[in-house]
Amino acid sequence: MSDKEAEKEVEGTSPDKQLEYYRVRFREDGQMFTASSQLEKPVRGDIVMVKTDHGLEPAAVSGPAPICGCKAKAKVNYEILRRAGDDELERYAQLPDQENRAFDICQRLIVRHKLEMSLVRVERFFNGSKMIFYFTADNRVDFRELVKDLVQEFRTRVEMRQVGVRHETKMIGGMGTCGRELCCSSFIKKFDSVSIKMAKEQDLPLNPSKISGLCNRLLCCLTYEYDTYRQQRKGMPKPGKRIRIDGRTYKVRRQNPLQQSILVQTDSGDETVLQAAEWQNYEIIRVDKGPKKEKKNRE
Repeated sequence: MSDKEAEKEVEGTSPDKQLEYYRVRFREDGQMFTASSQLEKPVRGDIVMVKTDHGLEPAAVSGPAPICGCKAKAKVNYEILRRAGDDELERYAQLPDQENRAFDICQRLIVRHKLEMSLVRVERFFNGSKMIFYFTADNRVDFRELVKDLVQEFRTRVEMRQVGVRHETKMIGGMGTCGRELCCSSFIKKFDSVSIKMAKEQDLPLNPSKISGLCNRLLCCLTYEYDTYRQQRKGMPKPGKRIRIDGRTYKVRRQNPLQQSILVQTDSGDETVLQAAEWQNYEIIRVDKGPKKEKKNRE
């Protein structure tokens, strides 16, 4: 069945039929995406044909996709058209070997042309219309001769795509310090900006080995709770400030935003923890810096 015939087949399905949502992977070690479907209950491991911008691509079903709250819908990336046929299953099984072979050939050509680049991954469209070679490099690379050799070798369109170290880690995959699959290789579609300020806001150790991922960049998960910590700290007395509560004065040493408590030091040097109900009615003690000195006019 051709791509156009498959699309017509879906167009003819009943619009009243309930849509189901599933998580699918285009590669065994690839990222999962959400796809809508009207198929009769595909199960984990089923190979289905998914509609993409460049035609039909086979993908393996990983399981049902979570819905978005009360909307009873999931955020859909693709649409499942049908189950894969026997011929498509056979071609899909051969795809990893074809991509590995292309990777080895490109590696040898990179060495032959003496290019300062590191090949990360090769992706071949299922219909064979295009191959994408992902690589990293510190500087711009003149790969025109390399592309000519690759086109001559594979007789198809070739695209060289330079990626950063975070995207490289996303493609290669791995396990994080939390013991789970890397966020970037499992569900993150777009990298958000991460700063050291986010680690400080969450009272995390500023040791690079503790807050950096496999890509040697700041952990993506630093963004997950950053806004929550900022919201929880609102209204809390800041560390270093002197406050007055029920006639007693304290110096704030530390905040614990999740428990809404603060660690304070008394005038005698003792430290104690005040819960939210105890410090809610605090008053900041203003430090009188005295009169400003007048600058002498220079004549």
